[in-house]
Amino acid sequence: MNRISREDVVKKKKKNIRPSIYLGLLPLFAILLLFSYYPAINGLSKSFFDWKFFEASPFIGLENYRKMFADSVWWESFGHISLVLLAGVTVMWLFPLLAVEMLISLRNPRIQYALRTALLFPLAFPIIVTIYMWGFIYNPNQGILNVALKQLGLESLAQNWLGDPKTALWALILINFPWIASLPFFVFLTGLQNIGSEIFEAAALDGASRFKRFFLIDLPLLRRQFRLLFILAVINILQFGITAQALTEGGPDNATMFPIIRILNVAFRGGDWGYAAALSTTLFVVTFLISTFIFIVSRGEKQNDKSL
Repeated sequence: MNRISREDVVKKKKKNIRPSIYLGLLPLFAILLLFSYYPAINGLSKSFFDWKFFEASPFIGLENYRKMFADSVWWESFGHISLVLLAGVTVMWLFPLLAVEMLISLRNPRIQYALRTALLFPLAFPIIVTIYMWGFIYNPNQGILNVALKQLGLESLAQNWLGDPKTALWALILINFPWIASLPFFVFLTGLQNIGSEIFEAAALDGASRFKRFFLIDLPLLRRQFRLLFILAVINILQFGITAQALTEGGPDNATMFPIIRILNVAFRGGDWGYAAALSTTLFVVTFLISTFIFIVSRGEKQNDKSL
């Protein structure tokens, strides 16, 4: 009788497991099909119709997309998104990175752990609570910001921060300042903690200052973290709008209008569901193309890193 090797047994078990794994994935694909792929495909198809609920919806071809190109509010919203993205990948990364650098410089592990917990704890708060809290801070009459300015004798600087087109967008961008309790803080902290201590010890032996170590060691070794955060920032900021919808509803004078809010206004206030579907499809295509481009560039950088 032939002796069955251990490798043959393992291969046989793998063959028996595979069908069950595929069957276990079926519910996942069904959910994705129902809640992700179907809405996207349905939205694309409805964008070619004058879509009305429970009414006749005639086919109008590319009319909704022609209307989109003449929609100045729609294109203005992308200008606002660009400013948010610029702030999101500069100052909104700078403060968390500096906080992480100061945190890991502490020698006492207990103090480091306590401060890390305190800085990350606000992430557990519901985002809508944070939004309305900042809405109270910006309140023109009883808001903390204006009250503080008046107490400091700077009453001339007090104003309606969310009600003035000149300041509304910047007020939204500054929400959560200094942005330490954020995803970038967590990502930078994880990245620096995963760097081997021998690298830092070697730098210290070579006489590298803390300032020089930051630029020559920390920043280059955080390249993957920056890449990940940039991808997430592009995807999330293109869908940015919850804060503006809750506090300003896109106003005043469209100063805080974003693509998502424009889509909601067209659909729920204007009742033009076909046009809203065209705008939604366009936003999806823009997000997909940018994400694909970033993925291709990131993949090329990873291959270059491996070849070095």
